[in-house]
Amino acid sequence: MRYIIIGAGAVGGTVGGRLAQAGREVVLVARGRHLAALREHGLRLRVPEGELTYRPPAVEGPDPLGELRADDVLVLSVKTQDTVAALDTWADVPVAGGGTAAERLPLVCLQNGVEGGRLALRRFRHVYGVCVWLPSAFVEPGVVSAAGAPLTGILTLGRIPHGTDDTARRIAADLTDAHFEAPVVPDVARWQYAKLLANLGNALEAVAGPVASDEARALFARVRAEGEAVLAAAGVPYASAAEEQAARGDKVTQVPLDGGPRGGGSSWQSLVRGTGTIEADYLNGEIVLLGRLHGVPAPLNELLQRLADRFARERRAAGSLPVAELVRLADEAERHGG
Repeated sequence: MRYIIIGAGAVGGTVGGRLAQAGREVVLVARGRHLAALREHGLRLRVPEGELTYRPPAVEGPDPLGELRADDVLVLSVKTQDTVAALDTWADVPVAGGGTAAERLPLVCLQNGVEGGRLALRRFRHVYGVCVWLPSAFVEPGVVSAAGAPLTGILTLGRIPHGTDDTARRIAADLTDAHFEAPVVPDVARWQYAKLLANLGNALEAVAGPVASDEARALFARVRAEGEAVLAAAGVPYASAAEEQAARGDKVTQVPLDGGPRGGGSSWQSLVRGTGTIEADYLNGEIVLLGRLHGVPAPLNELLQRLADRFARERRAAGSLPVAELVRLADEAERHGG
């Protein structure tokens, strides 16, 4: 199989680089300065064993590839807010032997949250979701880092909306050869929603800095409890904390990397890079949406969604809101129901 990594940033670049290291055929899809660096210098992947360089083909879109191959796997690793544009670009690309990518090829959503898979199902017949546990960062154009050891990450895989098949197992086997653990499960959404609860802290970190102080941890506990209450009201199952801990154990421990950036989640990285967008609408916003659909207020997640969106839009500095001020705003939001 050939893996076309649509969005070769922190997560996509790490997966693409590790697959290339394992001898799998890879194509990287990127834009702008990142694409130029990939073409000129290759993908530089900083991992605990050192800096590795790989030179798979790098393209901006499908045109240079011509007809896609019947054994291609499309790996969608853009942020959720960029999903529709990516689907529009790739869905109608012809595949050798007839049909289009949307009709014939597997699309693997290597993304946070659950919305990417739902969007993909509107266009693609064969969609797979991944619960992504992969600490990684975009360092600079052409360079990504992944500090996990002994495994680079855990990528729990399954069909969307549910089920497993031989394609999922073949992809998982390739990922297993590439420094990942890749369990294939029939209920991938249950694992994705568990991860989403943890990702509710991404916006908090992005606007107010690391969730390290007692004050910040207490606020995150309130945000998560609100999320759990909404999922319960909506009847959405999710893997328990005990299940997650049993599955992860000590398999992915972050180690210091020479020249590595200050650690931060994907939302924090979006603000640092000044992209102008952030994925809070599909993390905290998923809780807000389900809360509104099922009559459960979610004022804390609504506040974080709104603040993260504003920080991204106005390109404010990551972590620049004092935690004490955020707690004050959270208390006020709860008093007024949002």
